[in-house]
Amino acid sequence: MRACVYLGPTLAAVDAAGALEATWLPPAKQGDVYRAVSLLRPRAIGIVDGYFRSVPSVWHKEILWAMHHGVHVFGAASMGALRAAELAPFGMRGIGRIFEAFRDGALARCGDEPFEDDDEVAVVHGPAELGYVAGSEAMVNIRCTLADAQAAAVIDAATCLRLASIAKAMFFPERSYERLLEQARAVGLCVSQLASLEAWLPAGRVNQKRADALAMLEALREFLATDPAPAAAGFAFEHTTLWDRALAQMRT
Repeated sequence: MRACVYLGPTLAAVDAAGALEATWLPPAKQGDVYRAVSLLRPRAIGIVDGYFRSVPSVWHKEILWAMHHGVHVFGAASMGALRAAELAPFGMRGIGRIFEAFRDGALARCGDEPFEDDDEVAVVHGPAELGYVAGSEAMVNIRCTLADAQAAAVIDAATCLRLASIAKAMFFPERSYERLLEQARAVGLCVSQLASLEAWLPAGRVNQKRADALAMLEALREFLATDPAPAAAGFAFEHTTLWDRALAQMRT
């Protein structure tokens, strides 16, 4: 087994298959990385999507355990970018603009507003039977889209900043471009700029999460082509009481 990759609303497995030969798994939750390493014995794991509300999220400790057992772990785009930014000092490999933003605390080319909240990448999505289709727009995608719209002179800097503020104030399951434009009109933003933005969006909108996910698959493909040796952990893995309790649950 060469690679296991956790995907969901960011990128469908059918769209990912052309970029990498891998075992495609659903969004990661707590225990999934441990079970994948134990049962499938991959050389590398890629994390894009993961659960975070309905069930416990993929645990930092199990990712450290995987790396300690020689598995290379990559992350990008969504939950993977968050975990990669948190675990980069321990050897987890982050890929893409979103990972870099969480690592550096600012989203490149999108102003100097602090970038640190989990809700920047959060979306709601449908069940597996519907392909985990996203039901809302990620805040990070909105930021990148608005920045491109400003660069293309579709909107000015003040409108860009105000639109980002309106979107950020929304509860993440409610974020969409339609709702953003509706609220922007309600608070009196420039009608002509909003009309220009609405016309520009179908071709101009940015899906940074998808782009980063594809970049991670390419990075994984190139990495595995080098026939890498097992990961060498530069840390001591501590077997704590909490870890032993979690193991008992993950093994059930």
